[in-house]
Amino acid sequence: MTKIKNIKIGADPEIFLIDIKTEQPISSIGIIGGTKHEPIDIGQGCALQEDNVMAEFCIPPATSAEELNNSITYALEFIDKKVKPLGYQISIVPSLKFKFEDLDNLQAQTFGCDPDYSAWTKSINIAPTPSPELLLRCAGGHIHVGYDDHDIEKNIKLIKAMDLFLGVPSIVLDTDTDRRSMYGKAGCFRIKPYGVEYRTLSNFWIASEELTNWVFEQTLKAIDFVNNDFDFDDELSMKVQNCINNQNIELANEIIQDLKINVNVQCVV
Repeated sequence: MTKIKNIKIGADPEIFLIDIKTEQPISSIGIIGGTKHEPIDIGQGCALQEDNVMAEFCIPPATSAEELNNSITYALEFIDKKVKPLGYQISIVPSLKFKFEDLDNLQAQTFGCDPDYSAWTKSINIAPTPSPELLLRCAGGHIHVGYDDHDIEKNIKLIKAMDLFLGVPSIVLDTDTDRRSMYGKAGCFRIKPYGVEYRTLSNFWIASEELTNWVFEQTLKAIDFVNNDFDFDDELSMKVQNCINNQNIELANEIIQDLKINVNVQCVV
């Protein structure tokens, strides 16, 4: 298998809007603008759109943690300046519950567009079922990895490695359990024209420069894992899936300690 090389890392995080006076979440619909097919160009290679009731932005692919941080900071500051005059502010949390009236429209009842898959089972993940009673909305922090000569075999190996270096420690760093009841299962991914999208993480890691640096470095470690031909035996495979799918903090700490995975980072969410 050829090595993963010429690596670029991007993201398309989602965030919430909060009413400054009431401190209640409000829908981004009609405030942010933009759609998946027609996002708004906000400069510096970044784009903005509405996704369900969240605001979603995408950034240009980065070759360093500094580039990744700069793009995320730019996009967050742009959104903040856009909504502050309207009496709103951004909120970087993995999930929030909304009032029924904020969700009483088609866009707010649309969950995702294209299916995603599990690298472990190689099957389609079941998307949440929209309903008026479902008031919880969740914000992802998906990581995009572009590289030369990508193929399905390398993509699947990389997603499994990202579960180990990012998904497992996220159980310790990201304490939100509501999102994981709907999203973020082990090995969640989509194939992309440039490589692959890792969809397990929430947006927790864009809340600070330290966390963003950690994600960049852990992604590189996952790539090294694949490039050095390391693989998962049956026991480790089951442990990683069990840890992420069942939000098992005790098992996460066991894997982290056994494999010396870096979690020396302060989560601010």
